Amino acid sequence: MGTTPAPANPLNSGDISWVLASSALVLAMTAPGLALFYGGMVRRKNVISMLMQCFMCLAIVSVLWVVYGYSLAFGPGHGILAPFIGGLDWFMLKNVSMNFPEHWTTTPVFDPTTSYAPTIPNQAYMIFQCMFAVITPALVIGSFAERVKFSAWVWFTILWLTFAYCPVAHMVWSHDGIAGSKWGALDFAGGTVVHMNAGIAGLATALYLGKRLGTNKPGMHNVPFVMIGASLLWFGWFGFNAGSAEPQ
Repeated sequence: MGTTPAPANPLNSGDISWVLASSALVLAMTAPGLALFYGGMVRRKNVISMLMQCFMCLAIVSVLWVVYGYSLAFGPGHGILAPFIGGLDWFMLKNVSMNFPEHWTTTPVFDPTTSYAPTIPNQAYMIFQCMFAVITPALVIGSFAERVKFSAWVWFTILWLTFAYCPVAHMVWSHDGIAGSKWGALDFAGGTVVHMNAGIAGLATALYLGKRLGTNKPGMHNVPFVMIGASLLWFGWFGFNAGSAEPQ
């Protein structure tokens, strides 16, 4: 009597390598890319503050994304809220698999229904999406540069990620989101979830806080910082777009 053949392994080493490389490229867009870009457009006394806000955005959002952000954005929704936001089924990455070929047995442990990219582990996809979640609130920083306390910015980032970014990401990118699955919206590289979302938030905060004071004084700009930051943003965009080649 023959043995039962092992199931076909859907994981693709090339896809895994590229999504991790793309994650690193998008990471470079936030720190140091965006940090230097924004840091070069503020007064000298506020450069450190701008660099720290971008860097801390990376730290804060990464932790929140692992704890509950990924679950709210990409996890299965429940009840009438299912089309708008996910539940906490994936809290602390519960049920988010990280399975490589050597872990396979005769019973598949990789469940494609819980992954948005069947050829890579769900945790690898989670890391890639984490970099998008990191850079989006960081983009908003430029709209209120030099006008908010660091503690206020921290609370804004936490609340905005929870109540703005995660719901929009779920509606557009998740399996049961209303914009993607019901309305047929396509978002190839964050045009809605990242750019429009951050742009609207930035406009709202800029209108609320008003103009910066003293922008005509010397020492406002550091041109090399701006150029280096813009170059890193341009370089990281290859990961931003190429890693999202498939519509969600």
